[in-house]
Amino acid sequence: MPTCPLVDCHTHTSFSDGHASFEDNVRAAAAAGCRAMVSTDHLTLPASMDANCEVQVIEGDLTAHRLAFEDARKLAAQIAPELELVYGFECDWYEGCEPLVERWSAGAIVRLGSVHWIGNPGDIMAGAAGTAGTENVARPDTPDSRCGWIDDDTNLHVWENLGVLGVWERYVDWRRACESSLNFDVMAHPDLVMRFSKEGFAPDFDPAPFWQQMAECAHDTGRRVEVSTAAPRKGLDDYYPSTGLLRCFAHAEVPITFGSDAHRACDICWNIREAQAHAYDCGYRAFDIPHPTGEWEPTPLD
Repeated sequence: MPTCPLVDCHTHTSFSDGHASFEDNVRAAAAAGCRAMVSTDHLTLPASMDANCEVQVIEGDLTAHRLAFEDARKLAAQIAPELELVYGFECDWYEGCEPLVERWSAGAIVRLGSVHWIGNPGDIMAGAAGTAGTENVARPDTPDSRCGWIDDDTNLHVWENLGVLGVWERYVDWRRACESSLNFDVMAHPDLVMRFSKEGFAPDFDPAPFWQQMAECAHDTGRRVEVSTAAPRKGLDDYYPSTGLLRCFAHAEVPITFGSDAHRACDICWNIREAQAHAYDCGYRAFDIPHPTGEWEPTPLD
């Protein structure tokens, strides 16, 4: 698809859990010929979910984060005038998150809605991570061991305690994220629950009923979903969403965009061309491109 615009709507920097600066990502996007890149560092989280501040932009860094982005936008204007750089966050949905996400993501143009955590995170009002409230952190040897991150390969207690079906049943609360009052522009990596499917946690049941529920919910709530190249980069044989789910989204006429979920500059725009061709094969004929104004432009996928 040589004429199809190249976009990357999901990227990270070292302000959260990435390994590159805004400027590094801009240079990589410019070299790739990217038309639009969205910066989506992980938004601030409650201490009960990330007490050690390992994956987020902590509250005290939000101002510096925005200033660094603006400096990178000036660089983009100099070296790649055709590249539109858009400010955003990847915003985790969890029980009771709405007022916190509204506050911490103020000023964002694009908000990715994602579900990495299942279960009740505890007293989320105990304080932002890095400020207060570590007493509610879930640990494998507590009754909260069925709560936690589903994509953390250093701690698989959630999978071990709930089993694959149990994790899927809870993960499909993804629908509650779609139904949230939060203004999520895109639902990121919709079936992240496939993350460890090649490491002993593949579904041993037909996931089609779950896919259908997710597609219907995305359609009914007017959400856009991301086709993410993170899955093949992590060794999976498919994308997020997997082919069956993407076809369900296409049948339900759920709009899409594309993202790499890059945590390193060298992964900016990784495999996006292939993902565009894959989406076409799954029935899509258009995708959406974001602009710094907050508008999304439907664009032919050809």
